[in-house]
Amino acid sequence: MKIAFIGGGNMGGALVGGLLARGFDAAALSVVEPLAEARTRIVAQYKVHASAAPDAATRAADTLVLAVKPQDMRAALAPLAALAPGKLVLSIAAGLRLADISRWLGGHAKLVRAMPNTPALIGAGASGLYAPAAVSAAERARAEAILGAVGATVWLEDEAQLDAVTALSGSGPAYVFWFIEKLGAAGEALGLAPEVSRRLALETVLGAARLAAASAEPPATLRERVTSKGGTTEAALRVFEQERLAERLARALEAARKRGSELGDQLGRD
Repeated sequence: MKIAFIGGGNMGGALVGGLLARGFDAAALSVVEPLAEARTRIVAQYKVHASAAPDAATRAADTLVLAVKPQDMRAALAPLAALAPGKLVLSIAAGLRLADISRWLGGHAKLVRAMPNTPALIGAGASGLYAPAAVSAAERARAEAILGAVGATVWLEDEAQLDAVTALSGSGPAYVFWFIEKLGAAGEALGLAPEVSRRLALETVLGAARLAAASAEPPATLRERVTSKGGTTEAALRVFEQERLAERLARALEAARKRGSELGDQLGRD
C-alpha cells in the first residue's frame, strides 16, 4: 500500500505518525502540502517525501487521504481528478459529503468518508467511517487500517450518520474539556487550591474513562456501584436529575448534528 496525504496539517500529520509507529514503511508515504514551513516540519519529523503539488509519488499511490480544510477541498481536488481513477480516496474533512467530493473528482466512486477526532493526535482517537457499495472489502480494510493507526474505528451503515458521529465524538473532546474545566472550577469554589482542583478533576476524568474502557460492565452499572444510598454521590446526581442535564446534553448534541448537516449543504455548493 502506498498512501499520499493531501494536506499535512495536524490530523494528516497524526495519521502519518500513527502509521509509522505501527511499522509502516516511510518510503510508501508521501504528503502534498503547499506551505513550505509545513513541508519542512513534515520531512524533519517523519522523514517522508513531501511536495508542494501532486507529483510522481502522488501518482504512484494507491490511496489518497484528503486531509485539507473543508473550505479548501474543491481547489485541492482540481489537480487530482486526473490522478484519482483506480485509487481509493479517503476523506477526513468534516462535513463534506461523498457526492460532492465525487463530483469534484469527475465522478470518482471509490470513496470513503471518515470523521476522526483530536485525540488522534496522541493515538487515542475515535473515528466513524462510511463507504458506499463501490468500495470493496479490501479497500474498506485499507481505510480502517489508516484510521486505526490513531485509535478506535467504527463503520456506519448510512453516510448521514456521520453528522451524529461529528456531534458525539468529533465535537465530544470539547465537551470533556469543558467538563474538566468546570469540575476544577467547582472544586476551587469549595476551597481547593486551583492547581490541586485542576489535577484532581483531570485525573478523575482520566481514571473514570480508563475504568469504563477496561470494564465489561456498562457505564450505568459502574455509576450505580459508586452511588451509595443516602451518600454524597447520590446527592450530587439528584441535582443532575433535577436540572435535567441528560436532556440538555441530548439537545446540545442535536444542535451539533443539525449544524453538521447544514455545513454539509453549504460546503458542497458549487
